[in-house]
Amino acid sequence: MTFSLDITDSNTRAALASRAAAPQKASLVGLSRAEMAEALVAAGIVPERQARMRVQQLWHWLYVRGVSEFSQMFNISKDLRTALHQHFAIARPEIVEEQISADGTRKWLFRFPARGAGRPVEIETVYIPEEGRGTLCISSQVGCTLTCSFCHTGTQKLVRNLTAEEILAQLLTARDRLGDFPDRDTPAGAIVPADGRKVSNIVMMGMGEPLYNFEAVKQALLIASDGDGLALSKRRITLSTSGVVPEIFRTGEEIGVMLAISLHASNDDLRDLLVPINKKYPLKDLIDACRKYPGLSNARRITFEYVMLKDVNDSLEDAKALVQLLKGIPAKINLIPFNPWPGTNYQCSDWETIEKFADFINNAGYASPIRTPRGRDILAACGQLKSESERLKKSERLALEAMMIAGHGEA
Repeated sequence: MTFSLDITDSNTRAALASRAAAPQKASLVGLSRAEMAEALVAAGIVPERQARMRVQQLWHWLYVRGVSEFSQMFNISKDLRTALHQHFAIARPEIVEEQISADGTRKWLFRFPARGAGRPVEIETVYIPEEGRGTLCISSQVGCTLTCSFCHTGTQKLVRNLTAEEILAQLLTARDRLGDFPDRDTPAGAIVPADGRKVSNIVMMGMGEPLYNFEAVKQALLIASDGDGLALSKRRITLSTSGVVPEIFRTGEEIGVMLAISLHASNDDLRDLLVPINKKYPLKDLIDACRKYPGLSNARRITFEYVMLKDVNDSLEDAKALVQLLKGIPAKINLIPFNPWPGTNYQCSDWETIEKFADFINNAGYASPIRTPRGRDILAACGQLKSESERLKKSERLALEAMMIAGHGEA
């Protein structure tokens, strides 16, 4: 059964409308420590000699305790809390909709307020609970420029990049909804144990191309992995790119997270069709950049994502070419059963074909797990996100379910 929750009652909607009408205050979420100190001093509410101490306090409340109101920062004086509220914001985005899949996957439709002369924007974020871990799939852009032919998000034009604040807000709000921050009445030094986290991993695999929004993604991920705050291990953060070659080395050097490549083909002719950015950065350049990725080793392998498309890229010849292409690169190859969406012309490979493909790659020495499709019934699976969060008619949903059954059997 699929659940869709309306979590914005009339009082909440009224508050959001009031907030939208009020002058927009600068947010402290997403700022580096230096930027936060500079903002506090510039606002005239903290003397320079106190800035470092105040930033430590705010950092703890924002990223360890997870508060979204200055009034909850109990070890800060009332006068300072009032001044912070007058000058700055730390509020969460509006949750337009929360959907819960039959398999426990959650999808949120977030709305962020207008910036400058722009308009409010919406993006989708997905949480996938698994045995021993929980993974949050985060978006980096509103829409996408890449138009990958098998991807639902690619049918939505790029509206704008997300800010570091908006990228982090997805993580903070998900942890709110999942109860993943300490209770407000626990001692101020308490933190969520690493083993008890509901969000233990994050993947930049949502809407958009992260490396076309490099600086904001970098800042957000450095804050997410900061040991005195959200404290996610960089080994548990994966950035997925379709192949923006010039930024790949910088990702390893400046962010230091795990890398995933949205590959999907082993030759340029086919990849040009499936992933059009390949025309700008062909496979030779992409693979060369992967070989030079900082920190690459058997312990820090690159993940190559490969969507299984029936009669397109799923033959044994394709598998042989894939192994040859990646020869010598410490790698894992994730096989992704194609997830259908309204209007697509692709079908998922037969399950027997996928298993034969995986067996060949495994026998060649590469780990080749077949990704378990999650959240398909709420269009939350890989390649299905789109910020309109389209509400399908009953006939469309039945047709979609029939496509999945025909393409995947019991998978």
